[in-house]
Amino acid sequence: MTLIETPFGFASTAAEVARGVDLRGRRAVVTGASSGIGVETARALASTGAEVTLAVRDVGAGERTAKDITASTGNTAVRVAELDLTAPASIAAFASTWDGPLHLLVANAGVMASPEQYTEQGWEWQFATNHVGHFLLADGLRGALAADGAARIVVVSSSGHQLSPVVFDDVNFAFRRYDPWLAYGQSKTANVLFAVEATRRWARDGITANAVMPGGIFTNLQRHTSGRGSGTVPPELMKTVEQGAATSVLVATSPLVEGLGGRYFVDCAETPTIDRRGQAPQLHGVARYALDPDGAARLWDYTERLVATAG
Repeated sequence: MTLIETPFGFASTAAEVARGVDLRGRRAVVTGASSGIGVETARALASTGAEVTLAVRDVGAGERTAKDITASTGNTAVRVAELDLTAPASIAAFASTWDGPLHLLVANAGVMASPEQYTEQGWEWQFATNHVGHFLLADGLRGALAADGAARIVVVSSSGHQLSPVVFDDVNFAFRRYDPWLAYGQSKTANVLFAVEATRRWARDGITANAVMPGGIFTNLQRHTSGRGSGTVPPELMKTVEQGAATSVLVATSPLVEGLGGRYFVDCAETPTIDRRGQAPQLHGVARYALDPDGAARLWDYTERLVATAG
């Protein structure tokens, strides 16, 4: 399989990637779009003429962001809707009120290395937020995505997926000592596996899903790590938020990705599969276990049972 390359790279910004793209008449949802790269992802999509819905926990922050995006792009079709990815009822409410087709779903929201915490269903917080919530959202919006006929899902993962596969026997750390980075890594692996299986299962609906690594960016995502993330990324590999949103925007809009799914992108290009850390440059490479079709199918079945048990 030939890896996808594009004219863009590490230093490209979301605005540069979106320049010349016309998405008038298309509709997009971006989760976590009131801060960080979510804002710049939504801004770039709005600049193409798309109708963009900011799906956020903090509606007030979302409304301020929407006004800013409208002011900078001239696009008045920027909406705000409440969405709490740790609350299945909130996700169901969001999906049930959606009317009409949906062209783009950017699963951008997430948490990193948070202290040990569980939802009321007993789900580990990072796995619940980063994977289960987006799984439920995409599933709830499947009809709208299928109505488009060529919809794309972009899932924001991380090179942190190399820290851990999904440990199916103990996803919720019932027996293992909780480690915030292992929990983060597991959830980011789940993001990639979701993209693989969603593409396979929903191919007849024309839906494709891909995962992206945005790069090292200082945002509110690092609030549990004193604002420094893992602390292992050298300054020369850090990006601005505008650069960090570029890969999401490229995978959402580029004709080079049309009809393709189940892949993982870094710096606006598909990255090679690796079998151990260090086989690719820092922040690059996707672990083979994260693209494993059997693991992807197992995760899908596991998640369906998980949410069914929770009622």
